[in-house]
Amino acid sequence: MRTLFIGDLHLSAARPDITRAFLGFLEQDFSDVDALYILGDLFEVWVGDDLAEPFAQDIAARLKRLSDTTPLYFIHGNRDFLLGKAFANASGMQLLDEVHVTEIYGVRTVLLHGDSLCTLDKAYQRFRRFRNLSVAKWLYSLLPQSRRLKIAAAIRAKSQRSNSEKQDYIMDVEPGAVEALLDATGAKQMIHGHTHRPAIHALGERKRIVVGDWYSQSSVLTLTAESASLSSLPLE
Repeated sequence: MRTLFIGDLHLSAARPDITRAFLGFLEQDFSDVDALYILGDLFEVWVGDDLAEPFAQDIAARLKRLSDTTPLYFIHGNRDFLLGKAFANASGMQLLDEVHVTEIYGVRTVLLHGDSLCTLDKAYQRFRRFRNLSVAKWLYSLLPQSRRLKIAAAIRAKSQRSNSEKQDYIMDVEPGAVEALLDATGAKQMIHGHTHRPAIHALGERKRIVVGDWYSQSSVLTLTAESASLSSLPLE
């Protein structure tokens, strides 16, 4: 048996190649899969369940079919933190807390998107704290759809400009934050995405596993009781 993890697909109508790759991934044989975890940024942007694009509704329908036989779990990313219960229910996904601790094949494991570990990016962390406020989400939901779309576009543009000016180490996880979370949760392994730097890092008797993005290839982490492996295939 195996458990699968993916993240950072950044699905959008502008990248049908990624959508095709994901739908192809969902067509594989899942009969020996215990669960599929999606660790955030399934979509490039999400401004509310009421604004789900037709391609996203197709994704939901396909995930729902898979959920009939395979448990699906979702952790919000920084691009789709507004994905709500309505879309999750339509997809058959169970929403998890942004930091989720569980046992996988007898190993205590902490799962998260990963952006909270990039503590050296002070500006982003300030924005992240604000956007996670319940009142901020509520006020945003009251805005007209057109206004929400404009705000989302402006935030994406600002983020792209800002990231182009930041040094790589600022946008990567901070080792102290990783160690602190492992200590706080008592986990032996951590699995996250966000950084787009797939790797399996040994941390003494513990490990940190990073799932890859789907910009130019698919990226899947497979866990079994005996091993952990990252695999990828080029997009068509």
